[in-house]
Amino acid sequence: MTKQERAMNTRHALIRSAAQAFDQHGYTLAKLAGISAGAGVSTGALHFHFDTKAAMAAAVETEAARILHAVARRVQRRSPCALQALVDTSHTFAQQLCWDVVVRAGFHLNSRTSHASETDMLREWLECVRRYLTRAAREGSILADASVEDMTATIIGATIGFEGLARRDREWLSRATLASLWRALLPRLATPEALARLEPAGMECALSAAGALPEGPVGGLTGGLTGGH
Repeated sequence: MTKQERAMNTRHALIRSAAQAFDQHGYTLAKLAGISAGAGVSTGALHFHFDTKAAMAAAVETEAARILHAVARRVQRRSPCALQALVDTSHTFAQQLCWDVVVRAGFHLNSRTSHASETDMLREWLECVRRYLTRAAREGSILADASVEDMTATIIGATIGFEGLARRDREWLSRATLASLWRALLPRLATPEALARLEPAGMECALSAAGALPEGPVGGLTGGLTGGH
């Protein structure tokens, strides 16, 4: 292994350890000594890569955004239309928030702490939803009396609310919960013709391609989260 590869591996280990510390203790209480120990490196090695805790938090946020952007691009390649892509993206993001501590910590840091950040994931998600709905309107799959802005606000409120609730109970971000949300919203949004083709629980091919593996039967980020479309 080259020196550059070792340095990259150390950086990745520190980012993941930092994410775990921020997720468990919050930004204020997370300690650099604990982060370096969690990564299996010295505090000197930590400071070689990151000058401050704020720099480390920014790296966690940047990595979380990178993961979500990549997920969104993979979903779009598999989803057949804008509305299905929106549904599928919401499911894959929810699963990333549940399973990936870097995404979970990065999103929480970005949306709920006061330190300065170059990334605004909440804004990117809002723009993602708006763009999908605008594309769906152009495709003719939105009801004539459905307001893109009103539906954007509703979807953002519901999904961000689920993210907050899931910090106590991950079931709020489960596939079944998201499917129930879309079963309630889609009839108020999609034309009957479009509705008949949509899968509120997400398309298996899109979720698998994005890494959001199925949980079993479901009962009753241009460089942003939309991948540039």
